[in-house]
Amino acid sequence: MPLANFESTLFGSCHCGELRVEFSTSLEPTAFTPRACDCSFCLKHGAAYISDPVGRLDVVVSTDGLRKYRQGSQTAEFLLCNRCGVLVVVTFEHASCVYGAVNARCLDANIRLGNPAPVSPQVLTPEERVERWSRLWVPDVRLVATGTTS
Repeated sequence: MPLANFESTLFGSCHCGELRVEFSTSLEPTAFTPRACDCSFCLKHGAAYISDPVGRLDVVVSTDGLRKYRQGSQTAEFLLCNRCGVLVVVTFEHASCVYGAVNARCLDANIRLGNPAPVSPQVLTPEERVERWSRLWVPDVRLVATGTTS
């Protein structure tokens, strides 16, 4: 994959700061239309996701700060703070890559995005989800452990 020319890096975190995100993207923040998933899990968390298929996503994790959760078809894995419970990222693994999308609602308050649009992955088969997410999500997700707590 060629190196992207990143326009900006967007920062965010859970409420307590145990999980932080650094999302490098080739897009301007205003170009994003967050995708508000209508599954029961995402609805209960108020999640709306952004991603860039040529972007890079680092999830910075403090000691014991990460909780992983799967539901539904078990295709996606949600990364939540083990301390405050905020959902920050959703990932899935395919073809030796970890793909991900950022919950836009955990980004820093000064970042302005477009209005969320509803999406319904529930109507897709697991194979169709993998195909769609492989095209839309960040293909370069890294978990970075800091070893410290806040």
